[in-house]
Amino acid sequence: MTVVLAHVVTRPSTDELEWAEIAVAAPQMAATARRYLGQLELSLRPGTVARTSDSLRRFCRHMVACHPEVQGFSDVGRIHVESYKLALGAHVTAKGKPLAVNTLRSRLGMLMTFFDRIIEWGFEDAPVRTPLFISDIPRPEELLPKALDDAAAARFSREVTAEPDRLRRLVLELLARTGLRVGELCALEKDAVSRRGGGWWLKVPVGKLRNDRTVPLLSPLVELLADWQATHDDAGTGLLLTNDGRPLNRHVVTRMVNRVAKRAGIGHVHPHQLRHTLATQAVNRGMRLESIAELLGHRTLRMTIRYARIANKTVADEYRAVAEKVEALYAEPPDLPETPAMRRLHLEHRRMLGNGWCTRPAELDCSFEALCEGCGFFATTVEFKGTLTAQRDHAAAHGQRKRQVLYEGLIDGLEEVRS
Repeated sequence: MTVVLAHVVTRPSTDELEWAEIAVAAPQMAATARRYLGQLELSLRPGTVARTSDSLRRFCRHMVACHPEVQGFSDVGRIHVESYKLALGAHVTAKGKPLAVNTLRSRLGMLMTFFDRIIEWGFEDAPVRTPLFISDIPRPEELLPKALDDAAAARFSREVTAEPDRLRRLVLELLARTGLRVGELCALEKDAVSRRGGGWWLKVPVGKLRNDRTVPLLSPLVELLADWQATHDDAGTGLLLTNDGRPLNRHVVTRMVNRVAKRAGIGHVHPHQLRHTLATQAVNRGMRLESIAELLGHRTLRMTIRYARIANKTVADEYRAVAEKVEALYAEPPDLPETPAMRRLHLEHRRMLGNGWCTRPAELDCSFEALCEGCGFFATTVEFKGTLTAQRDHAAAHGQRKRQVLYEGLIDGLEEVRS
């Protein structure tokens, strides 16, 4: 029997075709970019290299189209950068919208890093100085993490508990109770679960930030994992979770999350929202930021502190305390006493001072009340006894007990000095 081997033709990608066109128009620029990307491949993740290639390719394409006099990166000056920035600002996406701030940050930031590095590395095609500055990079949008509120999280949790599919329930419980990223979940190894120090732990593989970690497992999760491992083989994948022998991916996991979210009546939910929800619930119930950072695998607290901005209890409590006092300014006055004298005193609520009166309403506390008299540096002599006595009597007549005690102490002190 004759076996005919089909000749497989691999078509070049759009990225490769555009680089080929750039190489024809500006060979020096294309060669420098290829050399730089080759260096990145040795130390960075493929996704980062691909995004850098895209950013450089777009810049080179703009130079070829709008500044054909630029043959290499050593020819790039400030005027060319400003031209490129204007082009980015005028760009409209397929959805008819301008580029997002984060997209602008990514493209300009990678371009600035490129210039910094080829200068530092001594590339022949490097300019004298970087033509981009930090002020060219738009400020990031510091958005709050999109977490589920407590009510939505409770509905989602109930639906997960009632989920009949064992794989789907295990996947969702892991996401909701460990804060795993989807990529970390899909890459869990079959021996990831271990018992150490009297507790159960889950080893999370090297992920987005190039670090691994272990997270504690609660008893319900340990039982679900034990049941899963007892009845399912890894099919030679070496992975903890497989779907009919096939590795999981983020698309499969997203569909699992949304199927349960739809049943819970909370609309579309991205798997990463479960990570945000766990962190938000933890920080607002007293878990230390350092511990949350360890749980989530954050390298710096700057990444974790975002969750403290959601439903900040300290801010809420302090605001409510102040708001009650502010509201007193606008509240309807209570029923006034019948006699004219009592009515006048109620409206005034004056506090007698050494050189005048305080007319702040009694409903409003004053943290500065008798500030000077209560200070450790306050000093008085017997010649002010008349004023102090009048202030004491006024405080007693108006039920200002703390002020009365304060002035009685000052008067007693004068008597002790005289004796």
